[in-house]
Amino acid sequence: MIVRRKQGYFSISAVAKMFSVHQQTIRLYEKQGLITPKRSDGNTRLFSEEDIDRLEEIIYLTHELGINLAGVEVIFKLKKQIKKMQRDMNKLFEKTNQELDQQTEQSQMVIQKNVQRLMNIKQEKAIKPTVTTLPLDTLPAPSDENWDIEYEE
Repeated sequence: MIVRRKQGYFSISAVAKMFSVHQQTIRLYEKQGLITPKRSDGNTRLFSEEDIDRLEEIIYLTHELGINLAGVEVIFKLKKQIKKMQRDMNKLFEKTNQELDQQTEQSQMVIQKNVQRLMNIKQEKAIKPTVTTLPLDTLPAPSDENWDIEYEE
Protein backbone atom coordinates (compact mmCIF):
# COMPACT_ATOMS: atom_id res chain seq x y z
CA MET A 1 0.00 0.00 0.00
CA ILE A 2 1.39 3.36 -1.04
CA VAL A 3 0.75 6.18 1.38
CA ARG A 4 0.68 9.57 -0.24
CA ARG A 5 1.32 12.72 1.63
CA LYS A 6 -1.39 15.30 1.27
CA GLN A 7 -0.30 18.39 -0.64
CA GLY A 8 0.31 21.25 1.78
CA TYR A 9 -0.25 24.89 0.97
CA PHE A 10 1.26 27.99 2.51
CA SER A 11 -0.12 31.48 2.89
CA ILE A 12 1.65 34.49 1.43
CA SER A 13 2.66 35.65 4.91
CA ALA A 14 4.31 32.29 5.71
CA VAL A 15 6.13 32.28 2.37
CA ALA A 16 7.29 35.88 2.85
CA LYS A 17 8.75 34.93 6.25
CA MET A 18 10.41 31.83 4.76
CA PHE A 19 12.39 33.92 2.29
CA SER A 20 12.63 37.14 4.27
CA VAL A 21 10.95 39.16 1.54
CA HIS A 22 8.01 41.49 1.59
CA GLN A 23 4.61 40.15 0.59
CA GLN A 24 4.40 42.88 -2.05
CA THR A 25 7.53 41.38 -3.71
CA ILE A 26 5.77 38.04 -3.99
CA ARG A 27 2.69 39.73 -5.43
CA LEU A 28 4.93 41.46 -8.00
CA TYR A 29 6.38 38.08 -9.07
CA GLU A 30 2.83 36.82 -9.49
CA LYS A 31 1.82 39.91 -11.46
CA GLN A 32 4.81 39.34 -13.78
CA GLY A 33 3.60 35.78 -14.35
CA LEU A 34 6.65 34.16 -12.77
CA ILE A 35 4.57 32.26 -10.22
CA THR A 36 0.91 31.25 -10.22
CA PRO A 37 -0.27 30.21 -6.77
CA LYS A 38 -3.67 28.62 -6.42
CA ARG A 39 -6.52 30.55 -4.88
CA SER A 40 -8.89 29.49 -2.14
CA ASP A 41 -12.63 30.06 -2.24
CA GLY A 42 -11.99 33.33 -0.40
CA ASN A 43 -9.39 34.32 -3.10
CA THR A 44 -6.46 33.82 -0.72
CA ARG A 45 -3.17 32.83 -2.38
CA LEU A 46 -2.17 29.26 -1.62
CA PHE A 47 1.47 28.38 -2.38
CA SER A 48 2.32 24.73 -3.10
CA GLU A 49 5.74 23.12 -2.70
CA GLU A 50 6.36 23.66 -6.42
CA ASP A 51 5.45 27.35 -6.08
CA ILE A 52 7.87 27.68 -3.19
CA ASP A 53 10.65 25.97 -5.17
CA ARG A 54 10.05 28.32 -8.09
CA LEU A 55 9.92 31.33 -5.78
CA GLU A 56 13.19 30.23 -4.22
CA GLU A 57 14.75 30.14 -7.68
CA ILE A 58 13.37 33.59 -8.54
CA ILE A 59 14.75 35.07 -5.32
CA TYR A 60 18.15 33.45 -5.92
CA LEU A 61 18.32 34.82 -9.47
CA THR A 62 17.18 38.32 -8.53
CA HIS A 63 18.81 38.84 -5.13
CA GLU A 64 21.96 36.72 -5.41
CA LEU A 65 22.80 37.02 -9.10
CA GLY A 66 21.26 40.44 -9.72
CA ILE A 67 19.16 39.37 -12.69
CA ASN A 68 16.13 41.53 -13.40
CA LEU A 69 12.62 40.08 -13.75
CA ALA A 70 12.74 40.14 -17.56
CA GLY A 71 15.95 38.08 -17.39
CA VAL A 72 14.33 35.65 -14.96
CA GLU A 73 11.42 35.25 -17.36
CA VAL A 74 13.83 34.52 -20.24
CA ILE A 75 15.70 31.99 -18.08
CA PHE A 76 12.46 30.19 -17.23
CA LYS A 77 11.40 30.12 -20.89
CA LEU A 78 14.80 28.73 -21.89
CA LYS A 79 14.64 26.09 -19.16
CA LYS A 80 11.19 25.08 -20.42
CA GLN A 81 12.52 24.82 -23.99
CA ILE A 82 15.50 22.78 -22.82
CA LYS A 83 13.23 20.34 -20.97
CA LYS A 84 11.06 19.97 -24.08
CA MET A 85 14.13 19.39 -26.24
CA GLN A 86 15.42 16.81 -23.76
CA ARG A 87 12.08 14.97 -23.88
CA ASP A 88 12.12 15.08 -27.69
CA MET A 89 15.72 13.83 -27.78
CA ASN A 90 14.88 11.02 -25.36
CA LYS A 91 11.92 10.00 -27.54
CA LEU A 92 14.12 10.08 -30.64
CA PHE A 93 16.82 8.08 -28.87
CA GLU A 94 14.28 5.49 -27.75
CA LYS A 95 12.80 5.25 -31.24
CA THR A 96 16.26 4.85 -32.76
CA ASN A 97 17.11 2.13 -30.25
CA GLN A 98 13.90 0.28 -31.11
CA GLU A 99 14.65 0.52 -34.84
CA LEU A 100 18.21 -0.69 -34.24
CA ASP A 101 16.89 -3.63 -32.20
CA GLN A 102 14.48 -4.50 -35.02
CA GLN A 103 17.24 -4.30 -37.62
CA THR A 104 19.49 -6.45 -35.47
CA GLU A 105 16.74 -9.03 -35.09
CA GLN A 106 16.07 -9.03 -38.83
CA SER A 107 19.79 -9.38 -39.58
CA GLN A 108 20.06 -12.31 -37.19
CA MET A 109 17.10 -13.98 -38.87
CA VAL A 110 18.72 -13.53 -42.31
CA ILE A 111 22.00 -14.90 -40.98
CA GLN A 112 20.26 -17.94 -39.49
CA LYS A 113 18.39 -18.53 -42.74
CA ASN A 114 21.62 -18.33 -44.76
CA VAL A 115 23.45 -20.62 -42.32
CA GLN A 116 20.66 -23.16 -42.73
CA ARG A 117 20.89 -22.88 -46.53
CA LEU A 118 24.66 -23.40 -46.40
CA MET A 119 24.24 -26.41 -44.13
CA ASN A 120 21.74 -27.90 -46.58
CA ILE A 121 24.11 -27.31 -49.51
CA LYS A 122 26.98 -28.87 -47.55
CA GLN A 123 24.86 -31.94 -46.75
CA GLU A 124 23.80 -32.29 -50.39
CA LYS A 125 27.42 -32.15 -51.56
CA ALA A 126 28.45 -34.71 -48.97
CA ILE A 127 25.83 -37.12 -50.30
CA LYS A 128 26.41 -36.53 -54.04
CA PRO A 129 29.90 -36.81 -55.56
CA THR A 130 30.86 -33.59 -57.27
CA VAL A 131 33.59 -34.99 -59.52
CA THR A 132 32.48 -35.45 -63.08
CA THR A 133 34.50 -37.41 -65.66
CA LEU A 134 34.66 -36.56 -69.31
CA PRO A 135 34.98 -39.22 -71.97
CA LEU A 136 38.49 -39.36 -73.47
CA ASP A 137 37.28 -38.66 -76.97
CA THR A 138 36.02 -35.20 -75.89
CA LEU A 139 39.46 -34.10 -74.69
CA PRO A 140 41.55 -32.12 -77.19
CA ALA A 141 44.40 -34.00 -78.83
CA PRO A 142 47.86 -32.94 -77.64
CA SER A 143 49.87 -31.00 -80.15
CA ASP A 144 53.61 -30.83 -80.50
CA GLU A 145 53.53 -27.07 -80.69
CA ASN A 146 52.72 -26.78 -77.03
CA TRP A 147 55.90 -28.62 -76.03
CA ASP A 148 58.46 -26.32 -77.64
CA ILE A 149 60.50 -24.55 -74.99
CA GLU A 150 62.59 -21.54 -75.81
CA TYR A 151 65.65 -20.63 -73.78
CA GLU A 152 67.32 -17.31 -73.52
CA GLU A 153 71.08 -17.17 -73.95
